[in-house]
Amino acid sequence: MERRASREPALSEAEGSSRAGTPGAPPTGTSMKKLALLVLVVCIPIHALVAQSVTSLLPGAAQTQGPTPASADQLGRGTPSGTVLGFLQAAQSGDYRTAADYLQMSAGRRQSQGPELAEKLKLLMDRAFVGSLRRLSASSEGNLEYGTADQQTIGTFSYGDADVPVVLVRITDPNFGKIWLFSSDTLSKIPDLYDNVEAHQVESKLPQSLVRNAPLGMPLWQWLALFAAIPVAIAIGWAIVLLLAIPRRLWLKFRHRPNLHSYSRMSKPLLVSFSALTHRVIAGYFGLPLLPRLYYYRTITVLISIGFFWFLLRVTTLTMQRLRIHAINAGRIGTGTLMVLGESLLTALVVIAAIVAALGIMGFNLTTMLAGLGIGGLAIALAAQKTLENLFGGVSVLADEVIRVGDYCRFGDRTGTVEDISLRSTRVRTDARTELSIPNGALATMNIENFTRRDKIQFSPVLAIRCETTADQLRYLLAEARRMLYEHPKVESDSASIRFANFDNSALRLEIVSYVLTRDANEFAAIREDLLLRIMDIVDKSGSGFAFPSQTLYMSRDSGLDKEKAAAAEQQVQQWRDQHNLPFPDFAPADKSAFRGSIVYPPPESATGENHRLS
Repeated sequence: MERRASREPALSEAEGSSRAGTPGAPPTGTSMKKLALLVLVVCIPIHALVAQSVTSLLPGAAQTQGPTPASADQLGRGTPSGTVLGFLQAAQSGDYRTAADYLQMSAGRRQSQGPELAEKLKLLMDRAFVGSLRRLSASSEGNLEYGTADQQTIGTFSYGDADVPVVLVRITDPNFGKIWLFSSDTLSKIPDLYDNVEAHQVESKLPQSLVRNAPLGMPLWQWLALFAAIPVAIAIGWAIVLLLAIPRRLWLKFRHRPNLHSYSRMSKPLLVSFSALTHRVIAGYFGLPLLPRLYYYRTITVLISIGFFWFLLRVTTLTMQRLRIHAINAGRIGTGTLMVLGESLLTALVVIAAIVAALGIMGFNLTTMLAGLGIGGLAIALAAQKTLENLFGGVSVLADEVIRVGDYCRFGDRTGTVEDISLRSTRVRTDARTELSIPNGALATMNIENFTRRDKIQFSPVLAIRCETTADQLRYLLAEARRMLYEHPKVESDSASIRFANFDNSALRLEIVSYVLTRDANEFAAIREDLLLRIMDIVDKSGSGFAFPSQTLYMSRDSGLDKEKAAAAEQQVQQWRDQHNLPFPDFAPADKSAFRGSIVYPPPESATGENHRLS
């Protein structure tokens, strides 16, 4: 019994080392649209998998692939896997006469010795076989890695120091064509191996009622042992979970951090995985029959995988929730919203990976499923092109945080307050109190002006002063207005300025450039009102007034040009000609160098003009 226990873990590892399992509890809070999309993606390839369910392991399943001669064999002996699994199923059901048809022997010997030899071979396969049933080829040509096209070594009978290879041979049957059978060389060694194995049976020490009764091909005592091992496995699994929690509690205590009980949410998935793994180790000592052992290992591997993917879902949910809270506390509300989308996508990926892994464990052809998923994904992508465009647009808007809920923005020629940002569209409450819905695909390519993000608001009016205003009046007006901007507590004094900009057709144009220190539109309107009223007072005190688009007609006798000034100007030009110094088209380079900096600016009478000259 101990020798069998040491060999069965090897088979266990070969059967399930590369598989994963089904998902844990489905995530909650997912919208119906996302759920429908996920179901559609998963269901498209299901029709292709129906034909490759667990019946693919049964005899004859591999022969339905093409019109080969072996397809006429009702026993499914056209492939190595069909021969081995067909023999095990026939022997497990007690039909040893049918099981003898899987053995290479003459017709007469099969009739007389076949059932007895098949029964002994079944016991050896259950007790002494070392190998993996997954390595059995489903091709009629076999797997060249384990032999030739006419001979395959599927494992060994190992007992004591003896290792006898289990060989299948491919022969030509007159009725069914080429079929695979257990070789005559392997069958010749069965009696001696059977006697050795039979002499060391633990069943000899048990009541015969527990040994002879074999529901579903497995002795009753093994069923009882498996059920009795469940509470033991759960207790050991729970102890492992508690032991794993000790280092975490010590670390939190050392760092003086509170225990938020997040580990308790992980304990149930870990309990499922560790309990199933413990039960699998215990069951390795029971010597289960080969075919029930295959089903048991697949079932227990699915349970282990359930715990793993359940644990992965819990970790994903907890991590994304913490990242979302951290982003919201930091003021990145868009990033927090994006975390919700990320959590949903990661949950969907984990669930799909769990389903694919579970189907692989149960024997489905993953190539067909992955091909179906690819075709289904392509079909959905083509059918939902606009939806996907809006989805990625929403991700882009949320990731860049161009706008947030509550922001007042301009979208093209419309303005309004953002009320909601979903994955498909953004809803805006316009100034007219209507609701504007903008698809996120269009929003991602739109020029957006966000007024809420302003750190200050520009105040830049243009003043039109009457043309009759004298230069000193204008200087007074400019000085007083500039002083008022500097003195106002809500105006940024460093950037405030007012300048005489130009002569318009009917006015002198003054330009103010300044920023009001507020982000609130209502407060800005009140400050702007105050500034404009103060400017009106300054213009009135200067003795001038605001110009209007009008023309003034003066009725007077034309005094003509000033003859003295005209004569002086003409004389100066003539002097330039006589000295060959006429400044047209430009002054001479030497003159321009002499001119540079000769005007005092600011003027000497200016408050800022002392000891300052242009250079």
